[in-house]
Amino acid sequence: MKIAVLVPCYNEELTIGKVVEDFKRELPEADIYVYDNNSKDNTSKIAEEKGAIVVKEYRQGKGNVVRSMFRDIDADIYIMVDGDDTYPAEAARDMIQPIIDGEADMVIGDRLSNGTYFQENKRPFHDFGNNLVKGLIGLLFKNEIRDIMTGYRAFNRYFVKTMPVLSDGFQIETEMSIHALDKKFLLKEIPIDYRDRPEGSESKLSTFKDGYRVLSALGSLFKNYKPMAFFGIVTLVSFLLGLLVGVPVIFEFVKTSFVSKVPSAILAVGFMVIAILSLVCGVILDTIVKNNKMNYELYLTRYKDLSIKK
Repeated sequence: MKIAVLVPCYNEELTIGKVVEDFKRELPEADIYVYDNNSKDNTSKIAEEKGAIVVKEYRQGKGNVVRSMFRDIDADIYIMVDGDDTYPAEAARDMIQPIIDGEADMVIGDRLSNGTYFQENKRPFHDFGNNLVKGLIGLLFKNEIRDIMTGYRAFNRYFVKTMPVLSDGFQIETEMSIHALDKKFLLKEIPIDYRDRPEGSESKLSTFKDGYRVLSALGSLFKNYKPMAFFGIVTLVSFLLGLLVGVPVIFEFVKTSFVSKVPSAILAVGFMVIAILSLVCGVILDTIVKNNKMNYELYLTRYKDLSIKK
């Protein structure tokens, strides 16, 4: 089997050399690809000196890097890992084994189960963000994935070549998790150790800016994957607000045959119109999404048939 280690990088000259060396030691048969995302330091030079295949990605953002990696690289097994030396190369064999055994299409390196993430991570808001996104996805998509946003993952070719990457930034991990859940890919989590960045190495993840982007992406993905639930919530809220504003107007009309609260009446009608339109949008989009799912299932079947024939 051809194994590819995918390392998206941006200004990681302090750690990229060790990352490449570690994975060469643990997976000597693998090709290691370092995609340099406009680094302003010696990331590319060091990676190349250590024996990695270096590719430039000029569109800024981790999602753009992953999109290019998935499109360009042909392999049977893929391992994606950050270039900041926070994930152990020693876990690589354990990560790819479920792929080899056919037990998983995507393996998730779970940083949270064994407690090392909470011991090593020095950014408390990152803990809060991880738990918030994990809780929201668990609520909205009914799953038990423990580490939604880990950057350490393994995939088979089937997943990589059928995954539509739409995100351009750090939302990519959330997008991959939701896509895999929605399309019923086989998932497995492997507990891994986590270590914080070495001194002098700075995270490119902005707690609040990128946190907002992840939450926005989660809302957008919820709307796209489950439109009936999304617009159902809008319908329910609008309907309840319409009742709250409109019931006093109705009581007044029943008692006096006259409406003095004209603005309230107009507002109530507006809320009810929004509720009806949202319900109609939800029904229409839900039908479209179900048809797209059927077409995607047929596409996956054709892809497997073509892969078998090859």
